[in-house]
Amino acid sequence: MNNYIDAAAFRDMILCADAALHANMQKINELNVFPVPDGDTGTNMGLTLNNAVVELRKKSFSTIDAAADCVAKALLRGARGNSGVILSLLFRGISRRLKGLETAGPEEFSAAMNEGVDAAYKAVMKPAEGTILTVSRLASAAAAQAAGAGSDLETCLVCALKVGDQALEDTTNQNPVLKKAGVVDAGGMGYLVILKAMLASLRGEAAPDAPAAGSAEQPGEGRVFTAEKVEIPTVNIFDTVYIVNKKSFDIDLRPLRLYLDSIGDSLVISEDDEIFKVHVHTDIPAAALTESLKYGELVVADIENMRMQAEAQQRGEEPMTAQGAENYQVGKKTPEPEEPKEDPDELSFAAPEKDYGVVTVSAGAGMESLFLNDLGCDAVVTGGQTMNPSTDDILRAIARTSASTVFVLPNNKNIIMAAQQAVPLAAEHERKVIVVPTTTVPQGVSAMLAFNVDSEAGQIAANMTDAARNVHTAMVTYAAFDREFDGHCIHAGEYLALLDGALLGSYSSLPTLFKELNWAINEFSPEFITVYYGEDVAADDAAEAAETIRGCFPDAEVNVVDGGQPVYYYMISVE
Repeated sequence: MNNYIDAAAFRDMILCADAALHANMQKINELNVFPVPDGDTGTNMGLTLNNAVVELRKKSFSTIDAAADCVAKALLRGARGNSGVILSLLFRGISRRLKGLETAGPEEFSAAMNEGVDAAYKAVMKPAEGTILTVSRLASAAAAQAAGAGSDLETCLVCALKVGDQALEDTTNQNPVLKKAGVVDAGGMGYLVILKAMLASLRGEAAPDAPAAGSAEQPGEGRVFTAEKVEIPTVNIFDTVYIVNKKSFDIDLRPLRLYLDSIGDSLVISEDDEIFKVHVHTDIPAAALTESLKYGELVVADIENMRMQAEAQQRGEEPMTAQGAENYQVGKKTPEPEEPKEDPDELSFAAPEKDYGVVTVSAGAGMESLFLNDLGCDAVVTGGQTMNPSTDDILRAIARTSASTVFVLPNNKNIIMAAQQAVPLAAEHERKVIVVPTTTVPQGVSAMLAFNVDSEAGQIAANMTDAARNVHTAMVTYAAFDREFDGHCIHAGEYLALLDGALLGSYSSLPTLFKELNWAINEFSPEFITVYYGEDVAADDAAEAAETIRGCFPDAEVNVVDGGQPVYYYMISVE
């Protein structure tokens, strides 16, 4: 009976958890209420944890302190999406509690689990229950209670899983979004998959093939997209996100937390030894930034008006929230775990030969050719809905770019965080990186059209951002599963039309879809429309679709481009 964990055991537990999470990635992804080929929680958590596995495989460790520190740092750099960020915070707290220890017994490890929960809750100033936070908190408390009663380490983890399973089942009742969909929380399910695998590793068993108990077959994560009437925010309307390089690694951010909480809400601060990232809703974003500059140097900031977002949603347009969901293609092979890559510190950065360069993210041979050959990007990172690139992928593309300042176009909401995390890593090599927060590929194209090397860097970034935000993006894809959603009775395989992320409807034929889509586009009085057709669309069919659009908008300039993109039959840029 194992009653302590040393460095080797902890390493094996993480490797086992990575394998289990990868095996259950698609099941976790399917916990999604929106019927598009989507669902990113499993992918985000899996790729986040795999980043730690990559680092663990490079080194050997003599203490659990060193192994846990390696995992925490790797997760912070590799975290993707809210679920990945929370996962990184849980392990960051574990690392802090294990500092200075060679091994950990029941009391030490259960205390570390609870410190991880504390770290996550402190980062989310007003945490919502019925999420991974709830599941991890109750599971960790059960482990600590068992340890306090003198239980061995395995028994502590068994108790944690038993209570965690019950907590996961109850997330349906705690979270209104989950209750409406009748599902459990995806992040909570992912946490229990990890915990069960760690226990299996400690026992010397193989990683489990099935998801943790309490999972559900019905999809749904703690988010929902709806065209119903929404409340228009009247206070704290600016969604403000920014990253700051710390003045020193041991700087105390508690006064900043108190100040930001006093001028806003929805505050989240995550940090490592070098940077901290802030998310806050406030009416005075300038004050938030000014106060934060007392603690270091601003790296990047993004401010959006949520009142305008809510008004747009009521009009059937995309609610430009700080979060979103991009499409995960159900039925395609789940991405394989990344193979170990070279240490970022050993990357060879190309000598600068010009002032500015651009790295963009896209998928499809046609889109890659457009960005490289027609728009003048320096590098394309292959990625999108089914293959989110890591921070290291983006960093290596930056390293290959022979420019003093490199602009990065993520072209996907779920990739912006990974791109931003490359900023301080590139700065260590004296390379300045500016992330332009494009959320769709058409926005990236528009941003490149506004790229003017004769301006200074800040103005270039502002121009590219403004150009991107003037683009409306329509997407045509398919329904991944049957669902009644927002008054629509949707059947798997039907065509789905989305405009700026909002579902317009489900259709059995493309002509009907385009008729409805054109009605929606008409609200924008378009002057320029570009139809990018995907890998599953014939050129003649794309030309026919473009003619339908021209017939509805005879005064608009309509162009057709072979994008070759996966997931979406059509991506349509409207300006």
